[in-house]
Amino acid sequence: MYAWTSLIVFIAQTLNGLLTLYLYVVIISALMTWIEPNPYNPIVRFIYSITEPVFDWFREHLPVVFGGIDFSPLIVIVVIQLIQQVVIPSVVHLLIPASV
Repeated sequence: MYAWTSLIVFIAQTLNGLLTLYLYVVIISALMTWIEPNPYNPIVRFIYSITEPVFDWFREHLPVVFGGIDFSPLIVIVVIQLIQQVVIPSVVHLLIPASV
């Protein structure tokens, strides 16, 4: 039973860490729109390649552009926070037996 609990906690912490890392990448991507970096820079291309598909999905499914301002990074940040603060703890609480 201890191994099962440790595995669940490890997966939850890993997922939480990856979501935190992606949160920082989303913030960097949003800030980069203000300075217009060189689009041929490999770091810029990498950041855009991992954030734009998510932003595009939200742009297609939700009205996130108001008055010419794109709020899709903000929506992604809110979704990440929701997953980290509500979904992951709830799933961990459901999967780990109460007697442990």
